Amino acid sequence: MTPDQALKEAATGALRPVYLVLGEERWLVDRVVSAIREAAAKGGIAGFNEDKFTAGDAPVESILGAARMLPMMAPRRFVMVRGVDRWEKKDDGDDGEGDDERGGAGGKRGVSKQLSPLDALAEYAKAPSPSAVLVLVATKLHGQRRLVTAAKKGDFLVSCEPLNRRALPGFIATMAREKGNPIAPDVADQLAELAGPELGYVVDAIERLSLYVGPKQPITEDAIAQVVIRVRQSTVWELIDALGKRRLDKALAALADAYDPRDGGLRLLGAVSWSVRQMVKFESALAAGASQAEAAQRAGVAPFKANDVAQSVRQLPKGALAGWMRVLAETDLALKSSRRPAQAVLETMLMEMCAR
Repeated sequence: MTPDQALKEAATGALRPVYLVLGEERWLVDRVVSAIREAAAKGGIAGFNEDKFTAGDAPVESILGAARMLPMMAPRRFVMVRGVDRWEKKDDGDDGEGDDERGGAGGKRGVSKQLSPLDALAEYAKAPSPSAVLVLVATKLHGQRRLVTAAKKGDFLVSCEPLNRRALPGFIATMAREKGNPIAPDVADQLAELAGPELGYVVDAIERLSLYVGPKQPITEDAIAQVVIRVRQSTVWELIDALGKRRLDKALAALADAYDPRDGGLRLLGAVSWSVRQMVKFESALAAGASQAEAAQRAGVAPFKANDVAQSVRQLPKGALAGWMRVLAETDLALKSSRRPAQAVLETMLMEMCAR
């Protein structure tokens, strides 16, 4: 099931006895677990029927014992286990298919070896306690594990994987709307480029933007420039224009003015990448026969910027934007993995973009 489906179940109180919350997007994981915990605690004293474990620190027998324990003055217990994937790493020799009655390599039929912790959880899920909600949390588990296949078959697997880039602007628009602040599609796309892909940072940025603009006020590019990144989008377009005209001196001056060492250059790179991506969409729309106004709409360019973007696109030689996209991708990798100073990496990026 999706995180939204799990949240709806929690909101109605129709909880399942077992949930396997699986995925790398920590914000979604925490949101789902928190909602299930809150729903499970209704009708009882907060924290009185609750146990939290970390896989490996506590034996699986203790966890299952807590799940089978009757609740006290409450309809159900809440039992959570984090780091379930730690058991997978320690489970040497298990091929993921589960145990049988042959007792392992060299064993005899009829002699059963002890179930691994993951298989013990899968066995429990076949006949779980009706008075407990067992939440198992893992970043990643092999798809052929008995626990994973049982969770898929029993529909208690909650997949919390990171959102792809295409889905992120929609998520931002929804979260902003929940805060009472409208946001234009092109601004949501800009924020996705600057704050993504981790949802925790995205949600924090939306929270700060909402407080900055005030109740019912729209989230704008200017607000993003003040709250999320120090550089205004107009400055980024000046940098792009300098690159298009092969004015490396102006481009480096704009970089020196806009660079913020606190974010290691990633936010500035995101702003440049977003602008270049708009230019790619704009150029593609013009090549397909669209008018300048239509191209601007398809690229998410504000109408008052259409002329500037058109001029920037036309002054570039054919294929330059594709080359820029490759340079930007290489720079992103360098900023995240290289030991070179971030500003030096960005200066190299500008020199390569100017050369192209």
